[in-house]
Order: sequence, then C-alpha cells, then structure tokens
Amino acid sequence: MVHMNFVDSTRQYEAWLSTHMRLDEAGLERKHHEMARDPFRFFRATFYRWAQTWPKVCRELNEAPEVLAVGDLHVENFGTWRDEEGRLVWGVNDFDEACEIPYTNDLVRLATSAKLAIDLDYLQIGYPEACEKILDGYDDTIRKCLREGREKVRPIVLAERNEWLYELALKQVGDPDDFWGKFEDPSKVRDVDEAEIPREVKRAMIDLLPGDVQDLAYLTWNRRHAGLGSLGRQRFVAVAEWKGGKVAREAKSLCPSAWHWAGGREGGPVRYEDALDQAVRCPDPCVRVLRHPDLSGKVEDIWFVRRLSADCIKVELDSVPDRKEDELFHAMGRETANIHIGAGESAVRQVKRDLDRRGGHWLEKAAARMSEETKQEWEEWVEHLGVRAGHHHRNGNGRHH
Repeated sequence: MVHMNFVDSTRQYEAWLSTHMRLDEAGLERKHHEMARDPFRFFRATFYRWAQTWPKVCRELNEAPEVLAVGDLHVENFGTWRDEEGRLVWGVNDFDEACEIPYTNDLVRLATSAKLAIDLDYLQIGYPEACEKILDGYDDTIRKCLREGREKVRPIVLAERNEWLYELALKQVGDPDDFWGKFEDPSKVRDVDEAEIPREVKRAMIDLLPGDVQDLAYLTWNRRHAGLGSLGRQRFVAVAEWKGGKVAREAKSLCPSAWHWAGGREGGPVRYEDALDQAVRCPDPCVRVLRHPDLSGKVEDIWFVRRLSADCIKVELDSVPDRKEDELFHAMGRETANIHIGAGESAVRQVKRDLDRRGGHWLEKAAARMSEETKQEWEEWVEHLGVRAGHHHRNGNGRHH
C-alpha cells in the first residue's frame, strides 16, 4: 500500500469514485465541510481512509478470518424498518461498503466510533464498558449460532422481546410532521431536473410507490442530502400524497467498496444484496438493488431504492437514555454477529477460534489506536480547509449535535 497524507488520499479516492459513478459536486463540497465539524463526523465520512490505515495500525487484526462484513460500521449505522408483516425491526441500515474483510474490522470500527462519540459527550457510557458490551453481544450470538444452529439466532424484532428498544424507536419517531418537513427544507433537499434521473431509476421508484401513478397526487422529485459517507453520490427522492398521507421513495447510487480502492484494485463486486440476503435478518420488502450498464456500457450502473417513512429511521444517539446505553451496545454487537453469520458455519467457527485466542482488552486497545489516528487526520483536514474546528453545540442534556 502506498502511504500518503489524508488530503492526497481524499483527492485520489474521489477521482477513483468518479470513474464508477456520476458525482454530485454540491453534495461533495458539503461533505468536505461536514468532515471538519468534529472527529466523529469526520470518521463517519471517511471509510476510504480507514481502509488504507487499518492494515497499518491494526496489522495483528488484519489477518483474522474474513466474512461478508458491513465495512463502514459505526454507532449511527443502525435504524428501524418494517418487515413484510409490518413489524418494526432494528439493525444495520446501510451496506454501501459491504465486502469480504476480516471480521475484526467491523468490531474495531464500531468501537472506534463509540470512543469518538464518548469523547464528544454524544454518549455517557464508559469506553471500556462500551467495548465489553459490543464483544459480549457479538460473542453471545456467535456461540448461540454454533451451539444451536443459525435458525435459532433471532433478528432484532422490536416489541415483545426488545421493549426498551421499541420504546426508544417510538420516541425517536416523534412528530411525523417533523419527518416530512425535511423534504421541504433546503438544507436537506434541493430541486432536480427530472431529466437528470436515469430512466430505469425513476421507473423503479415509481413502481415501488403504492398504487398507480394516477393515484398519486403532488408527486415531486428532489436531490437529497443525507448521511455523511454517501454525500457526493447521486441521491434522489420522490415524495407524493396517496390516500390522505405522504409517501416517499429514495434512490442512491452504489459503487464498489472503498476497500477495493485501498487495496489498489480498479473495482470489485457490489455486495449490498448479498449482505442483505445472507444475514440473519427480517428484510424490508420495499428495498431494491438495480443493475444495468451505464451509458458507456463499460461498467454497471447500480442503484439502491427503498421506502422512506417516519418510522423507518436512524436511531439518533442523543435519544438514548444513559441507563440504556450498555444494552444498546450489546444489541449492536449482536446485530454485527447476525450479519457475519451469513458467511456460513465454517467461517463462523474460524471466527470463534480467533476470537477466543485474542484475550482481554484487544478491542479497546485497537479502537483507541484508530481513534487517535482519526483525530490526527481530522486536525490535518481542518487545517487544510482553513476553518475553525468544533462547530457542534450542546443541547439541553449536555449532548453534542
């Protein structure tokens, strides 16, 4: 791997990204400024750099058994959706960077995000306890899979077995008017010419809406600003009224994981569908992955299409009661294992053997090293942009935003 400073790394990654998709330049500029706000936001937006630095900083973990992993895992990559029975389900809600990598990567990245969030007072739990709970949830689930079989491992369906998380999700939903107001907020969406939306993508979004086009009223199209890692990618949203209420569908452009770029490869398979299909999961029936040749015919044009609604949302950290943070991290470890189990029994056995020989505090130590690396590069980025760091503020509970 060629070592370079962070600024050069960003330029080269974005150049590579532009060979796989059409970029949203305004969204990319917004991402650059969001990255300077604090180390946590910087971390969320820069998996491409993590993929470069991880083998160097965590060399002893990079040889661990590989699984089909999330890649860009962090504490705000969890949310809710409705399954085909209408039940509210909680778990990882973004697989943009899914690929086959050491299982340790997801665990260390999750713990690193916890360290950064704790340092900024986003969370009140102690860092060692957060790492312990992540590993407990992960190990408990891996053991259950090997002891009782995959069919006995449960997705995290809210209500009867996870009441506290269900209550948290309902609290997060809040006022639906606030959710739908985001689609009229210029900081969240901006106008788009319908001709800019690929025909197949527009058709898929319409097909995923309820009823026929004739049944829909006030159908509007916009570009959407959401997330951090995906800012700069093409992202469209269709909002309409149907039978007395609003409905929405989103399409987001996908490309090979940044892990392939960091390894010096031109590209690689997009594993979004595989991750969804192979994990222990109650899938969202309103999710589609579209694949078709781009206009040049040289590469695939790949899009992720899904439903947006007021109860299919990311669970914000500042909504989590302090007394429940330990349970939340245990659930995150459990959900991470639910995804890794998709690699199959042989891989799970290798993971368990490797996990058992790691000993104590390995996760805490590795994530602390990656956290320091992240903070140093964030400072480099802030200096590069010439902006004042720390543009976050506290809310009434002492949490940052």
